[in-house]
Amino acid sequence: MTEVVLDASVVLKWFGTEGERKFEEARSLRKRYEKGEIIVTVPSLLFLELLNVAGRRWGWDEGALQDLAAALDDLGFDVGDADLATVAAWVTKGLTTYDAAYVALAESRKVELITDDDRILAVAKTLALPLAAQL
Repeated sequence: MTEVVLDASVVLKWFGTEGERKFEEARSLRKRYEKGEIIVTVPSLLFLELLNVAGRRWGWDEGALQDLAAALDDLGFDVGDADLATVAAWVTKGLTTYDAAYVALAESRKVELITDDDRILAVAKTLALPLAAQL
């Protein structure tokens, strides 16, 4: 079974609406995860990022955010964090600390990061795959 790291740019699409860039690709990846075809690992900050986007950008109310929090718990992702020195090394290459956390986790696990973030794809070419890529 293949293990991958997913970042917020991908998992957000699991809860967003149609019309978003690469929405169908993200939903296809979710189906693969739900079928047990892939193992998904994420840093703990993913959950905070998703709640932040849903509350601030999408304007979800408290009830919707509570439902999202429960849905995120139910996903059963493998949660891990890379050491801070590895995160720092990726920050020096031009990533935000948040993005660096995903890349560093993929690097420490020796797996690929699937993202829809163009900056991550440009900086972490050896670790990051675009969402549209097939595993």
